[in-house]
Amino acid sequence: YRDAGAFREEFPQRVRAAGPRVIKQNRGNGGEGVWKVELASASGPDGAIVRVLHAPRGSVPQEMPLGAFMSRCEPYFVNHGCIIDQPFQVRLPDGMIRCYMGADKVVGFGHQFIKALIPPPPEGPDSVAAQPAPRIMHPAAAPEFQTLRTKMESEWTPQMMQLLDIDVGSLPIIWDADFLYGPRDASGQDTYVLCEINVNSVFPFPEQAPSEIARLAKARSSS
Repeated sequence: YRDAGAFREEFPQRVRAAGPRVIKQNRGNGGEGVWKVELASASGPDGAIVRVLHAPRGSVPQEMPLGAFMSRCEPYFVNHGCIIDQPFQVRLPDGMIRCYMGADKVVGFGHQFIKALIPPPPEGPDSVAAQPAPRIMHPAAAPEFQTLRTKMESEWTPQMMQLLDIDVGSLPIIWDADFLYGPRDASGQDTYVLCEINVNSVFPFPEQAPSEIARLAKARSSS
């Protein structure tokens, strides 16, 4: 949504018709401005009621009028900001895969069981069970991620470059794309849903990545 008017006009229909949503401001970190939103009641004294869960650690679900929630999000449009609206992925508990890229080639992966946007356990939001697991790093050749690697190198990155009208030399030497698991296909294979792309604050990265970063940096400095 590019402005508050579009958000107020389009979002209520989406959350009613399409099930739980994830909305996020287009900047920030630590989960600030990232929300899971689902319809709790189609009607109430102040209109529809939504159940929302903020992504930062320690957050708990709360219910509020949909209009009040949208008002709470309007500051995200300040200074040319916008709001991204995505379907909530039910396989979120299976973890997030960070695909580390050196220009247009995969240089490693990180897999992490995250807790953001998942209701806290009975022990409470500050309990050990509510904390995210460490990100486990894997080399680019890790067998379990080869389907994702092929799609990233052969399909999705070239398509992104075409869409943005940029060449390989314009891609960052190190960047990453975060993926969630989507629904399994008819053959039972995993699918992947893009969560976000990061072009700064990429560290830490897999131990195999620095050599590729150095190679790319040397090649660009001598070209």
